[in-house]
Amino acid sequence: MTETTPVTTPVTTPIIEVVDGNVVHKTRTGKLFRPDTVHANKNINFVARRDEVVGLVGESGCGKSTLARVMVGLQPLTSGKILFKGVPLKPRGAQRKQLGQSVSVVFQDPATSLNPRMSVHDQLLDPLKAHGVGDPASREKRVRELVSLVGLPQSALDVLPRQISGGQRQRVAIARALALEPDLIIADEPTSALDVSVRAQVLNLLLDLKKEFGLGLVFISHDINTVRYVSDRICVMLSGEIIEQNTTDNIFNHAEQEYTRTLLAATPSLL
Repeated sequence: MTETTPVTTPVTTPIIEVVDGNVVHKTRTGKLFRPDTVHANKNINFVARRDEVVGLVGESGCGKSTLARVMVGLQPLTSGKILFKGVPLKPRGAQRKQLGQSVSVVFQDPATSLNPRMSVHDQLLDPLKAHGVGDPASREKRVRELVSLVGLPQSALDVLPRQISGGQRQRVAIARALALEPDLIIADEPTSALDVSVRAQVLNLLLDLKKEFGLGLVFISHDINTVRYVSDRICVMLSGEIIEQNTTDNIFNHAEQEYTRTLLAATPSLL
């Protein structure tokens, strides 16, 4: 009788992993030699992989955006470490450029994240030029592909951000985030500045792009019902800590923490 070897599903290396991460800020209060401190992130352990949507949810000021800045290298850790594709992230060097290509960000308000004096065309061309991607002809082709990917007409390339709607501006911001073909997109409250009527459109666009390209997505929001709509896994933050993380179904059906249950009992969102 021939023995069969059990088949194990390989676990993909995370794009970003934060291990025992702490971020402590000094404040202007307190004594001269003993300033008060704010523990923005406490003992964070967080993983983001390709082809998975992780929801990061919690009230305003709980440390969600600080963690987002940590993941893209804009906020150094006070203690702990960040792994980029399994390798400790260094403060500078070629690895930082690779991080910039591999991890993109979509911010809350496209009106402030886009340069008001640059056309949509130039906004999308800029990251390609900055990272030396291709030649001029291939960059122009990529720019036209990007506007099509996010459902905008080619005529949108010629306008300034103020000449299009908020939903269209956020589509431009998503197109720019896709420019370098990233592994992971961090979306920090990407729909909160938009009208209710276009929020679902932007969420569906992000999900469609995730499925088409196998992207990883970290979706940050104060609204757990919006997070539920898009996420495979949810991390709940409170006062700088991740107090609970589990699959979306388990969070909604078997929440362990009282704070999580409070979020679930809040008024349902309209996205």
